[in-house]
Amino acid sequence: MPPIDPTTLSWTAGWALVLAGFASGACVGLGFLREGFLGGYTSPRRRLVRLGHVALVALGMLNLAYAAAPALGLAPRWPAAGAWGLVLGGVLMPLVCFLTAWRPACRHLFAVPVLSLGLGALSALLCLPS
Repeated sequence: MPPIDPTTLSWTAGWALVLAGFASGACVGLGFLREGFLGGYTSPRRRLVRLGHVALVALGMLNLAYAAAPALGLAPRWPAAGAWGLVLGGVLMPLVCFLTAWRPACRHLFAVPVLSLGLGALSALLCLPS
């Protein structure tokens, strides 16, 4: 099987994450009008669920921006590593948010998506003119 093109990976993952964000927002939104839902509006559980939902959409858009870099005449320094970093971070960050809302001890896992996203951001930051 040939390696996956980083641009295609970022584009596909980006739209999948945005769609997952819309779906999670619709599902979670069904309970948001209930005052005590997930412990109330200001509870850490509810904040983490909101953060996870927003992270899906925002990190999906970040993947789409990375996919657009070649069309803008930019070449990421490490295209595959950067694409995989953003994709994994885009999946893991909301997952860790949701897991931490469920079990607070999972907060220690936040380092994994942060490091992954950092790799993607570093690759994008060090873009070279193509």
